[in-house]
Amino acid sequence: MSMETIIFQLALIIVPAGAVLLTAVYFLRKQAESKVRDAQIELKSTLKIQRQEFFLPSRMEAYQRSVLFLERIHPNSLVMRLQNPGLPAMAFQVKLIEAIREEYEHNIAQQLFVSPQAWEMVKKSKEETLKIIHLAGRQMDATSMALDLSAKIFEIVGEIGQLPSEITVEILKKELQELF
Repeated sequence: MSMETIIFQLALIIVPAGAVLLTAVYFLRKQAESKVRDAQIELKSTLKIQRQEFFLPSRMEAYQRSVLFLERIHPNSLVMRLQNPGLPAMAFQVKLIEAIREEYEHNIAQQLFVSPQAWEMVKKSKEETLKIIHLAGRQMDATSMALDLSAKIFEIVGEIGQLPSEITVEILKKELQELF
């Protein structure tokens, strides 16, 4: 047999075997990539579920604390809680404003767990409550007392109807219900 014949016969064996080998490698690689992709999807899904389970209690607490904040700064509850008839109106106004700011600072971290839109409503509610107190304070004279300021705040609240804080409480409740 000539060398060319031997090479030709080897080529007849090696070329099909190489093609089978390359085909097998190609399909095994595709199968491995598919398994890796499936494992990544499953891992992401598992991590998402674990994150939700971990953060759900914190989110619930944030909604609860945000609602509590809004209830505590509601002009009616704020005035009733801090009422001191012997104080001059201006001193009482300062006391009310300080209480709102302290409550806000105490609850500012809740924004991490509520939606940005809800937190924006919480901030606006705080600002609107401050505006009510300032508006009532501007209508006081130098001899006005805390009871006069309280009465003016109640009057303004009565004229407004539904306060921003009340609207925000409803929004927070609705968002919390959507978590379930």
